[in-house]
Amino acid sequence: MSFFKKTQEYLSGVSAEAKRVTWPGKTELWESTLVVISFIFILAATTLVCDKLIEGFIKIVHAGA
Repeated sequence: MSFFKKTQEYLSGVSAEAKRVTWPGKTELWESTLVVISFIFILAATTLVCDKLIEGFIKIVHAGA
C-alpha cells in the first residue's frame, strides 16, 4: 500500500471522527473556563503558602547554624 493511499485513508478516518464530536456550547465552555481559572488561582495560592513556609523554615535553620 502506497504512502499516499495510507495518508488518504488516515485523513478520511480523522474527518469521520471529527464529524462525530459533540462540541460544547457557550455556557458549558464558559463554566469549564471558570473552573480551570479557579483551579489555577487555588493552586497558585497553595504554592505560595508552601513556598513561604519552606522559606521561613530555611531562614530559621540558617539563622541557627
